Amino acid sequence: MRIIAGTKKGMKLLGPESDVSRPILDRVKESLFSVLYKYDVPAGKTVADLFSGVGSLGLESLSRGADFVTFIEKEAKIIQILKKNIEKAGFVSESKVIRADAFKIGAPVDFDRRRYDVVFVDPPYSTTENVGEGSPLSRLLSVLGQHLAADGIVVVRTAKRTELLAQYEKLKIIERRQWSNMAVTILAGASR
Repeated sequence: MRIIAGTKKGMKLLGPESDVSRPILDRVKESLFSVLYKYDVPAGKTVADLFSGVGSLGLESLSRGADFVTFIEKEAKIIQILKKNIEKAGFVSESKVIRADAFKIGAPVDFDRRRYDVVFVDPPYSTTENVGEGSPLSRLLSVLGQHLAADGIVVVRTAKRTELLAQYEKLKIIERRQWSNMAVTILAGASR
């Protein structure tokens, strides 16, 4: 697991000794960021990396020019590794780590920062099997609509077989891609 491009290209990320997290493959991450460039992210943008694990997506965003990333992860052991990766990359002042369950808090916006331009939602696949109204993922996506900049996007990673609803309150699907056994669904508000 490494940073693919940008100022920290090639930097290897520390990973957990167990399979607590589910890292994204480098080739899939490269394909995902190629798709994101057409939405003008992440350069110059404010990013939230929910269920961040060791920070692969958020650190990739910072390496590619994101202004700031908020990492949200609930596992204390994983946060220790995440913080080491942030320090190793030299992105301490461009990042904030929150220990919390993203299903419960979403992507809280600091008063001194703008809303998020891109939010990565990468929960364990088992938590995304139910995507209908009232599900944890549905409630999270509904809340994220309030945390997102007017032209922001939400990027949700799920198992390939999982199909999100067409719309979650303010957010609607604008694109879906599949790689290997996973899918990435991009949602945006009405202004995009």
